[in-house]
Amino acid sequence: MVQIVIVQPSGASFELDVPEGWSLMQAAVKNGIDGIVAECGGSCVCATCHVYVQPERFAELPPPGDDELELLDEVKAERRPSSRLSCQIKSAAELDGLIVTIPERQT
Repeated sequence: MVQIVIVQPSGASFELDVPEGWSLMQAAVKNGIDGIVAECGGSCVCATCHVYVQPERFAELPPPGDDELELLDEVKAERRPSSRLSCQIKSAAELDGLIVTIPERQT
């Protein structure tokens, strides 16, 4: 299991034990974390699982694909340099302790 911290816009945080290979979106939805809408269920077509990755660890993630980059142009909250779609971040041992923050809105 990989420990991931998800912070809501209110500042409330949740430490999740995420099985390796699961997306952060899957873990958030399974654990009932508000703010990850995930309308498309992880198919990378809706951008409603937008998160901000802690900037100092952003480079540890695999780069986003073209589909994700296009969707990030359409997010409803501010797009930041550390913006990613949580459906495209797969849990892996090297991400243990990663912190992501949910933006104020997804839709």
